[in-house]
Amino acid sequence: MDRVTESFLADFASEHELTGLSPDKKFEHFASFVTVRRHYNGEAFVTDEVHTGGSGDTGIDAIAILVNGSLIVDVESLAEHADLSGHFDVSFIFVQADRGASFDGKKLSDFGFGVKDFFEPTPKLTRNEAIKNAAEIMDALYRSGTKFRPGNPICRLYYVTTGTWQNDADLEARRAAIETDLRSLKIFRDVSISCIGAEGVQQLYRQTKNAVSAEFTFSNRTLLPEITGVSEAYIGFITLSEFISVVSDDEGELLGSIFYENVRDWQDYTAPVNEEIRSTVLSGNRDRFVIMNNGITMIARSLRALRRDRFQIEDFQIVNGCQTTHVLFDSRDKADDSLLIPLRIVATQDEDVIKSIIRGTNRQTKVEDDQFFALTDFAEQLEDYFLTQPESHRLYYERRSGQYSRLQNVHATRIVAHRNLVRAVGAMFMSVPHQTTRSYQSLRESIGKEIFAKGQRLEPYYVAAYGLYKLDVNFRTQRLDSKLKAARFHILLAMRLLANPSQLPRMNAHEMQRYCDIVQRALWDNTKADHLCAKAAKIVERAAGGDFNRDNIRTQPFTEKVIALCDRATAR
Repeated sequence: MDRVTESFLADFASEHELTGLSPDKKFEHFASFVTVRRHYNGEAFVTDEVHTGGSGDTGIDAIAILVNGSLIVDVESLAEHADLSGHFDVSFIFVQADRGASFDGKKLSDFGFGVKDFFEPTPKLTRNEAIKNAAEIMDALYRSGTKFRPGNPICRLYYVTTGTWQNDADLEARRAAIETDLRSLKIFRDVSISCIGAEGVQQLYRQTKNAVSAEFTFSNRTLLPEITGVSEAYIGFITLSEFISVVSDDEGELLGSIFYENVRDWQDYTAPVNEEIRSTVLSGNRDRFVIMNNGITMIARSLRALRRDRFQIEDFQIVNGCQTTHVLFDSRDKADDSLLIPLRIVATQDEDVIKSIIRGTNRQTKVEDDQFFALTDFAEQLEDYFLTQPESHRLYYERRSGQYSRLQNVHATRIVAHRNLVRAVGAMFMSVPHQTTRSYQSLRESIGKEIFAKGQRLEPYYVAAYGLYKLDVNFRTQRLDSKLKAARFHILLAMRLLANPSQLPRMNAHEMQRYCDIVQRALWDNTKADHLCAKAAKIVERAAGGDFNRDNIRTQPFTEKVIALCDRATAR
């Protein structure tokens, strides 16, 4: 392995707390991260969620399934996406990692065979639990095939080594054969397999550290008057081709990461307004688009004039215009530059300005209040509270997706995604771990009422997040059997009950601080925390009786059994 790749691998392993793994396993996680991050820039994720390598991996080291831009790690999550948007825009990403300095034809062929077998109704290869879990999600998606938009799923394969791809004729023939075999299944709208060597790996890793940027021509613009908290702001319009160049990546795909400040997800053409936008774009009256559409609002952390009418923007988001952008991108080959797009760009690093723009531009049409949770005072208080903890125990509450992902001094494993915090609090302090997946929507609806509500203590939120962090460390270092992951939120509840068996105070009660202090002291002591995780895991394993099927463990009776066993354990 060359020195640069070795340095990047060491940096990644340290940041993701994987230093205890073997060199081969580290590289599997590294390759998984850089390739999946190429397509997914949503909430912080750990590679444990996609890693499949090991016995029974069918030649596949990682599988990421993206639905409507979200990483899906269990089949129950699909129901939520169906409820929110009514459609599934699906991408399957497969990774094979080889730390060797050359591309191996047999490994490449085995990889392709394993991926094809993954989609077979009756698989031939023996599968481990991680492959089975991914296949369960895949089966559920294809059973809902009528919801696929804008067409069948995309399939991306990455064979990653530390060598150099030389366009060897035999290897290229194998690569092309894999693509042909997968296309023959007729279940994808697009298939590609990429063979990535050291230079490609280095480039992909650098991209995970750098903010998205774009250059474009903005001739028809007006500079707005000076605004407090804003370095520059323009309003005007640009051509379709210029706009598409801004919102596309190097492979010509739509940049999903630029919509994470947008509170409203893509609604597909089931939304009448989107069908109306498309009709205008494709009609002979597309020149009227500029006066009929509200246009796009972008916020950029940096906006710089390069020359005359040429600008560069960095770290930018579309905070209003998600629907319009998707329609324009879908229609890019059917329209021309007679179509002009209204554009407003605001360059600012002021969080209050960003928050006010997001609220203002998205109040023009109905948006549910819980979608604005990241902008509430309580969310900001939580973020600040997490940052006040001692550095060795500090976590980073990510109230807005991606806000910490590019900070050099923040370990990815210590970033707490909002969804995971909701689940952790629901499990640990509401005692409903069975609702963290299958009934997550009902848990989400309690935001602002039973949890994440004004006036509540902040300590339980940090304690729940830190408990989940310590539990994940035990899974990552293989102190706990991976089969228990399906019940990890039940283990989290058991950890709280064992650490402090006294009656749980109300979330807004002053006594909650003292209650949480006892649990926190146990979690902050590494030896005690590991013992607590192990003891809680044994109780959950005993409650399961060896049956970790979701239909068994993700139920209220199972939760009640875990609570009863904890009560007995602490009564002795």
